[in-house]
Amino acid sequence: MQIFYDSDADQNIVKGMDIVIVGYGSQGHAHANNLKDSGANVTVALRKESGSWVKAESAGFRVKEVDDAVPQADLVMMLIPDEKQAVMYENHLKGNIKDGAVLAFAHGFNIHFEMIIPRDDLDVIMIAPKGPGHTVRSQFESGAGVPCLLAVHKDVSGNAKDIGLSYASLIGSGRAGIIETNFKDETETDLFGEQAVLCGGLTSLIQTGYEVLVENGYPPEMAYFECLHEVKLIVDLIYEGGLQNMRYSISNTAEYGDYVTGPKIVNQKTKETMQKILSEIQSGNFARDFMDDCNSGGDKMNEYRRNSSEHSIETVGENLRSMMPWISANKIVDKAKS
Repeated sequence: MQIFYDSDADQNIVKGMDIVIVGYGSQGHAHANNLKDSGANVTVALRKESGSWVKAESAGFRVKEVDDAVPQADLVMMLIPDEKQAVMYENHLKGNIKDGAVLAFAHGFNIHFEMIIPRDDLDVIMIAPKGPGHTVRSQFESGAGVPCLLAVHKDVSGNAKDIGLSYASLIGSGRAGIIETNFKDETETDLFGEQAVLCGGLTSLIQTGYEVLVENGYPPEMAYFECLHEVKLIVDLIYEGGLQNMRYSISNTAEYGDYVTGPKIVNQKTKETMQKILSEIQSGNFARDFMDDCNSGGDKMNEYRRNSSEHSIETVGENLRSMMPWISANKIVDKAKS
């Protein structure tokens, strides 16, 4: 796996282009602002009724409706939710992007699962930062950067990789590392990591641990601290130096419990389940199920969100976080800006 840095990229390539960022959410605001601060010519494309229109204008961007912005673009970066991209491409991009332009993504979902079939004349690339958009932005502002993945799906111009390196460098990823991959590997590993570990696995473990303590008569506040709040302390240590760094820092009691009890929670049966999850992703079944729910009104997603928001871990957590003002003072997500 090859890794590139700022010294490998020519930032002037993308600085010389007209860039359109479709969307102004977490990733959209980060890409747009980082590109602008690096000297690129950026237009934000949104629906006229979008709540992000004012946010983008307030940040100093030229904002246009998608149909008006795209025809002038040399590079269009799709940063709206996965489930909306295929319709956006078919209705607003396919017939409007100029010949020989670059169509870019931050996730391979729609290309890999062939929900979008790009026009034959377009370069198709992916620049996927390995962090939420708010981190991509905050790290850039601090003079650092978030590593990203770079992939080329179609190289009609013969310059697609250089364009991708230039773009990645301008958003700050060349400071940390630009890792070359392909759409398939990025998509499947990303979905698996989210579902089995980072989001699905972790949140279920946290919530179940909380429930076990509360159901056995322990105060919800103590259950919250032990099963949710302190996750950050452990993850920060792992993030800083790996698993052994965390084990070096915690107590001997905690380390012994790690070795003895961890394999009882996550065991061979868990691994077999993870393999099934990966197979569902690889086959496209997860992608089809997700899109079927989105296209039918999102009933499943809305029910999941409602049930999750009503769980006592949320109300208990909200009350406890109000006792710790430093959390909100240093929050990563600011919904007023993106």
